[in-house]
Amino acid sequence: MHDLNQPLSDTELDLLDNFLLDRVPEGIAGPESDEGILDVSELDGFFTAILCGPVLIPPSQWLPVVWGEFEPEWKNEEEFRQILNLMLRHMNTIAGMLMEAPDYYEPLFMERVVKGKLYMIVDEWCYGFMSGVSLAGTAWDVGGEEMETLLEPIARFVDEAYWDELDDLPDEEIEKLQLCIKPSVRKIHAWWLTRRENPMPKAAPRTYDVPQAGRNDPCPCGSGKKYKKCCLH
Repeated sequence: MHDLNQPLSDTELDLLDNFLLDRVPEGIAGPESDEGILDVSELDGFFTAILCGPVLIPPSQWLPVVWGEFEPEWKNEEEFRQILNLMLRHMNTIAGMLMEAPDYYEPLFMERVVKGKLYMIVDEWCYGFMSGVSLAGTAWDVGGEEMETLLEPIARFVDEAYWDELDDLPDEEIEKLQLCIKPSVRKIHAWWLTRRENPMPKAAPRTYDVPQAGRNDPCPCGSGKKYKKCCLH
């Protein structure tokens, strides 16, 4: 198992991306189903919001949001530990970048080629970020109008109220709006960093241990259940 501060390779990102999508069986999810997080771009946005926000949120609270109604049917303990390790390593990579090198922070946006032209896709990332904001409940409300302004470059790609406006804009204008997301994330992180009751130390990113778990031990996800009745199956 890799060190929790080691960034994911492209191969590992692809593995995690495929796992998030493949855990939802085709034809099972309905229009109202909560499929959780379905790709690494959305996961990246989700983790970024958690790390930027006003309160520290443990895996026991954010893991259920990742799975939604489709918690994986784990093949064995090793698979569970592998996927959790990948997620925690990516989360720690984001935390380290925001804390120690915010000017070099880069969101993990998607790209698609349409009619020979490469487009940057930010919607999934923005959905993930706003899901992370929602997870903290009313804690973000302390930021008031100032925080609403900082969140607007992200929220506009999620909020239906902006969709007609975006549909009418030329590609060049949409790209300008997309480029506003990254500096906004830096500002949001800096805003909350000085206001948290227990800010993360500047010397090192927050890390999470993944303990060895026996079948009758408490589950590493923090749910409080025995491992055999929680994430083992």
